[in-house]
Amino acid sequence: MSQLSPEEIHEEVKAHYGRIADEFKLEVAAACCSAGDAGACCDDDPFGSLYQTDTAWLPPDVTGLSLGCGDPLALAELWPGQTVLDLGSGGGIDCFMAARQVGPAGRVIGVDMTEAMLAKARRNQQTVGLENVEFRLGQIEALPLDTGTVDVIISNCVINLSPDKTAVFREAFRVLKPGGRLAVSDVVTLGQFSPEQRADMAGWAGCVTGAEDVAAYVAAMRAAGFTAISVRDKNQPANELAASATQSGPAQVFSARITAVKPPLS
Repeated sequence: MSQLSPEEIHEEVKAHYGRIADEFKLEVAAACCSAGDAGACCDDDPFGSLYQTDTAWLPPDVTGLSLGCGDPLALAELWPGQTVLDLGSGGGIDCFMAARQVGPAGRVIGVDMTEAMLAKARRNQQTVGLENVEFRLGQIEALPLDTGTVDVIISNCVINLSPDKTAVFREAFRVLKPGGRLAVSDVVTLGQFSPEQRADMAGWAGCVTGAEDVAAYVAAMRAAGFTAISVRDKNQPANELAASATQSGPAQVFSARITAVKPPLS
């Protein structure tokens, strides 16, 4: 089985999540992968319930299209007036919750490469009536934002879908202000997937085989310039995955709570 190119991965991921947006029905829970995907990371909800904060104020069109594997808002420590960026904003659920936390003086920007998801998010924004949110078309490896303009970056089960995680973290570091924070829920592994597993596009688009070994994930964050990096098992927060040695054998998949800081100016 040949290795997938970055372009092939982007196109398949766009098609996969475009179908989820186009075919979405309220009676079908989206989870982080659509039902029936081979090897889907959220089949039978192995990562448990997602949000610690109240989502009851959001309409079913928003909560039903939640595709995450965790609650980045619980990690983000948002303040009124901050500017927040959501990498891979999907139907907008994390953007809307962030917008309430930063208040009218704050701003939330969602970036997504899937036009159908952006259309859903913009319709959802009209429903929830939040004016301090905007959605932009773009790839998280080449963000459509100016340098040094964001206080906090959040993301929910999206970075694992990227074929170039080094570029994602480099761009995240670029757009953050000095002292800015990264607060991410994502899927990581202990151990590496085989080349054959990496070439399984259904597994990649389903949030599984694109996941990176935690040692490589942290190395990419460090190379971008991030400090104070923490990667913890969502279900066992005391378990610092980054402290674990890379193992041989089949990859073990974890939903992780990831935080890091762009150092402030000295």
